[in-house]
Amino acid sequence: MSETPDVDQDLLATIENDVLWLTINRPDAGNAITPAVRNRIIELMNDASTNWRVRAVVLTAAGEKHFCTGADLRAGGVVMPEKPEGAPDSVVGDGARTIREGIQRLTASIADCEKPVICALNGTAAGGGASIMLACDLVIAADTARMIQVFVRRGLIPDGGSVYYLPRLTSLQKAKELVFFGDDLSAADAERIGVVNKVVPAAELQATAREWAERLAQGPTKTIGFAKRLLNRSPDQDRATMFEEESFLVELVTRTGDSAEGVASFRERRPTEFKGW
Repeated sequence: MSETPDVDQDLLATIENDVLWLTINRPDAGNAITPAVRNRIIELMNDASTNWRVRAVVLTAAGEKHFCTGADLRAGGVVMPEKPEGAPDSVVGDGARTIREGIQRLTASIADCEKPVICALNGTAAGGGASIMLACDLVIAADTARMIQVFVRRGLIPDGGSVYYLPRLTSLQKAKELVFFGDDLSAADAERIGVVNKVVPAAELQATAREWAERLAQGPTKTIGFAKRLLNRSPDQDRATMFEEESFLVELVTRTGDSAEGVASFRERRPTEFKGW
């Protein structure tokens, strides 16, 4: 169910060959996201984890100029509770709650999705849009795309988890450079420092994303999901903890149908036919 009559036009969602394609469709607004679009993405990411028809996700946007410029500050959508006479418009904690329930909840839904999420970066990812990109598992960028940690230009620090994801994808020093200066990062430089997996000509972006996503969708879905969980947790855990979790998840994966198929196909010397369970 959509929250507003136009959210299904602002966010296009289709399933093709077991791949969920999500396209932010607000090019005239820099593909900035409204609260309704944000909540719909969260809903669809959560649903993808249990949807049998979804085995991979592609997140992209309409147009060639912008992937996402963050939240649409003109959209409103925040309902304020009734307040006593003389009370201020906001109190300490209101802003933090807005961040937690907004952009942080969105990027967490991408990172926590049990299916692999590819960002097809068609244009500029700025502000919260950069955080969305960084939360994805894999990023394929058009050669014309850019990423900008634009917050410092407004006297702000990044939100949406950029300060969490960036140092894990590149070096701490490079993350500080990007955040402190807020300079544009080209697609080629983003690939060089490890923030982007692959750069392709803009005309080839959709086809490359489709090739990667459909390849993932034909793979052992549960295996990939558990591997994603381990990889996402690894920077925050000590070796003993990770070895313990790894051992349990490896055993768990061996009980899946796809693991049995992988072993059987090897023994029978035939191509695998993974089902996703």
